[in-house]
Amino acid sequence: MSKVRSDNISNRADDGAPQLVYGAEVPVGYGITGAGFINVSGASTFSGNVTVGGTLTYEDVTNIDSVGLITARSGIKVGAGQSISAISGTIYYYGDGSNLDGVVSGIELQQAGSSVGTSLTAINFASGATLTTGSAGISTITIAAGLNTAAASGGAITLNLSSAQDHKVTATGITTLTVSGGTEGDSHTVRIINSGIATVGFSTYFLFPSGSAPSLPTADGAISLVSFTINRVGAGGTQLLAGASLNFS
Repeated sequence: MSKVRSDNISNRADDGAPQLVYGAEVPVGYGITGAGFINVSGASTFSGNVTVGGTLTYEDVTNIDSVGLITARSGIKVGAGQSISAISGTIYYYGDGSNLDGVVSGIELQQAGSSVGTSLTAINFASGATLTTGSAGISTITIAAGLNTAAASGGAITLNLSSAQDHKVTATGITTLTVSGGTEGDSHTVRIINSGIATVGFSTYFLFPSGSAPSLPTADGAISLVSFTINRVGAGGTQLLAGASLNFS
């Protein structure tokens, strides 16, 4: 067996490293060590494991098996039909998520089982709702029952059944009550206070037990209460099952 013993090996010009034309073979149990770098411009093939105590920089690799943190300075591109998965642990993604598939951004809102919007990222509450400042991802919402107050000197008053369940009407002169909106099964009350002599009538949406609308008192200051439950809304026509308590003055 031949041996070459040397502390340093350089090229013939003594200004660089020698070329290993046929490569170099390191026997089992030995390695290449040093405080410098190993620079390889071509492809390198390792039949066993490679252990690196510092940072390993590489390009165009097929498989990466790391027990530590992998930093991809220019990002990670996953080919068509491929995926990134975590056998155990967590995959962290940074960005707006616009290029991710199967991820729902926002929430869907429904009213009485019907969708009113999807992929919503903000909810705006109308007046009457009180929200606390968000803390630890939680905001408390308090919604008080609304009060729809309408005053008229003759003409028609439309009660919005979607915004309130209690309605206060100040009636003056000839007043006719009608409604809009509402949800089947909801109950409402209408407090009617006469300001001066008033005659109050009802639209055909109001259905009373007698088959005809009651005659409310016309005197100034008279108070009457009309209560009803919404029996039907929509294309078939709104139906309000109503009853009246008259003249609380």
